Amino acid sequence: MAEERSGIKNSGLSAVVCAFTLLLICIMAFAIRLFSVVKYESVIHEFDPYFNLRVSQFLAKNGPYAMWNWFDDRTWYPLGRVIGGTVYPGLMLTAGTMWWILNSLHITIDIGTVCVFTSPIFSANCAWATFLLTKEVKGTGAGLTAAALIATVPSYISRSVAGSYDNEGIAIFALVFTFYLYVKTLNTGSLFWATANALAYFYMVCSWGGYTFIINLIPIHMLACLLAGKYSAHLYIAYAPFIIFGTLLAASVPVVGFNAVMTSEHFASVLVFAVLHVFALVAYLKRTLPPAALKAATAAILTIGAVGAAAFAFLLVGLVAASPTLGWSGRSLSLLDPTYAGKYIPIIASVSEHQPPTWPSYFMDLHVLILLIPAGIAACFMPLSVPSAFLILYGVVSVYFSGAMVRLMLVLAPAACILAGIGLSEGLHVFARSLKHGVVNMKEEIAKAGEEDEDEGAEGASKEVVKSGSKEGARDAAARASKKKSVKKRSWEKPWWTRSEGPIPFEMAAVGIALALLLMFFFVLHCVWASAEAYSAPSIVLASHNPDGSTHIFDDFREAYGWLRHNTDENTKVASWWDYGYQTTAMANRTVIVDNNTWNNTHIATVGMAMSSPEREAWKIFKSLDVEYVFVIFGGFVGYSGDDIAKFLWMVRIGGGVYPHIKEPDYLKHGSYRIDSGATSTMLNCLMYKLSYYRFADATMAPDGTSGYDRVRRTEIGKKNIKLRYFEEVFTTHHWMVRIYRLKDVPNRQKGARKKAAKAIGSPKKSNKLPKSASKRKSRIGGLRF
Repeated sequence: MAEERSGIKNSGLSAVVCAFTLLLICIMAFAIRLFSVVKYESVIHEFDPYFNLRVSQFLAKNGPYAMWNWFDDRTWYPLGRVIGGTVYPGLMLTAGTMWWILNSLHITIDIGTVCVFTSPIFSANCAWATFLLTKEVKGTGAGLTAAALIATVPSYISRSVAGSYDNEGIAIFALVFTFYLYVKTLNTGSLFWATANALAYFYMVCSWGGYTFIINLIPIHMLACLLAGKYSAHLYIAYAPFIIFGTLLAASVPVVGFNAVMTSEHFASVLVFAVLHVFALVAYLKRTLPPAALKAATAAILTIGAVGAAAFAFLLVGLVAASPTLGWSGRSLSLLDPTYAGKYIPIIASVSEHQPPTWPSYFMDLHVLILLIPAGIAACFMPLSVPSAFLILYGVVSVYFSGAMVRLMLVLAPAACILAGIGLSEGLHVFARSLKHGVVNMKEEIAKAGEEDEDEGAEGASKEVVKSGSKEGARDAAARASKKKSVKKRSWEKPWWTRSEGPIPFEMAAVGIALALLLMFFFVLHCVWASAEAYSAPSIVLASHNPDGSTHIFDDFREAYGWLRHNTDENTKVASWWDYGYQTTAMANRTVIVDNNTWNNTHIATVGMAMSSPEREAWKIFKSLDVEYVFVIFGGFVGYSGDDIAKFLWMVRIGGGVYPHIKEPDYLKHGSYRIDSGATSTMLNCLMYKLSYYRFADATMAPDGTSGYDRVRRTEIGKKNIKLRYFEEVFTTHHWMVRIYRLKDVPNRQKGARKKAAKAIGSPKKSNKLPKSASKRKSRIGGLRF
């Protein structure tokens, strides 16, 4: 009874220590993501989060039903956008729920502040979910290690810092939690956990389009288990309710709808569902029928199954063939064939996060986890079980997809942390066990050696007493025996390669633990640096370091949006490249032509054609869209490399994909993209070039005295004396990063008409006189000459 109470006490103490450690890990996951708020301010980052912020503000003000039926006329003019049917609502509903709970508790807080801290909060939740998933497979120690890694890994920090109010901020938690409930159902065979798994999948569908990763990975794992002969009732309960309930719930999300059963991304789940029932039927017949009847039933099943499979395949081929993309979305095809987007959908290829990652980016985002992942995979094979096979499959598949698209490093991050956590935990366990074993052996050998010394000393003394017959002889004999024994080497004094008292020699175990702690120390340093320096700077507020070490802030974006908000009419239409559409609508509260939703390729191509065209043609295109203001992002003055000149070739490619007269070779000189004197005339005369470099030669000078020196391209511009006839500059920010232009009114046509009339009557002179009516019009439009 005493031993039982001691065991219960130790178990309770272990649970308390585990809970306290997990709490500290969650606090660390939250705190490490606050550098952006500490260094800058509480502000939303990047581009897409500004649309999410705007929808969340509308939700907080008008309620969920109004958001569901909201038609936004501020975007995609003149088409507009139905918000409820085109957005994944999980992020907004989550932030709105947290805001409502806080206000119900009389904690007055702005919805924008809740949005800023939503991702750090859910990163703590993700650490908890990672602990549960890893613990379910490999135990508490591995779970705590994996939770600590996911809390600090840079790959996940990059999309979950404070202010990064994007779908991935909560979707990674939903992804890991769904996988945990799936593995929990595999281990328990409980219908309760299966239902909870379907609900978690529903939350994932509401949160992010990456839910298709789940609906393909779980069927692949299930099929692998079936082919390996691992069918059981637990497999059936884990998969069948998940597919039925999960698909029905997914179809109820408007942005998904019937895509849950009609697109190729979801066909694998249906096929595996059918295969699972074939295995279930065979297993049932084996239990209930005698061998003869079983043989006949098997033949009938195979016949009916073949006919049914042929009919289903015919239907499936018909559905797929009816689609020009074989039922796959453009992003899915880009994952299966990384060259697809570059060939056929330049709008997808133009997004930097859709590009394949480089090898240094793996080290930047995963660091030493790259070395630990193979160890984790090896540990999952000892022994190999159905849940551990799922972790192996998750790691392998996510590595492939992350290699196709850098954005999916997010999906790899949990798998890398789980496998690395298992490998590190198992390694530390072996090292610690070896150390403990070595210490115990030392104590035992010391005690045994002492007993042997005493026995041998006493035996030798007795022999000498017999021989000498005196006590003095006995004492001398005991001393000689003790000295002789002390000359013998203990086992721990021997070289480690001559000993085998544990799984690993004592010295090697100590070195292994020291190296593991050193690796983790450098990993934490790297993670803190990545969070503080690499991933905390909001794209809307930029910073640089002065020669004296002080920080210089570039706040040009908000300066420009503030000017538009305060100096233009409320119904003004503003044109820019699609990257800045969400920010313009949210911060300037003005109507935009295109934005980051990129659902209408033709509309975006029209803007790309305008930017690629000469000034007059571009003016006509923008006028046809009722545009009043156009702005461009320019970094040549301060060295900002992410400006529109750097993105210009994508505008040409996207525009040329719809309007064939826009040809990329016309903007290249011998295949090279140039903006200096060697650039083509098409490049030097296009609207983007003029709006970017207008008055630039008068404002900049290189160290050698050269005017018009572009600090990004590191060259002198090719055309300096730029004149605008159809656009006028109305505002340029302090660091020239945003340049806003107004479209001039309709040109005065009287001058051209008079010239034609003079030419018709054969007049040899060109008169600059205008009729009185034309002069009056000129004064009315502010003296602008065209």
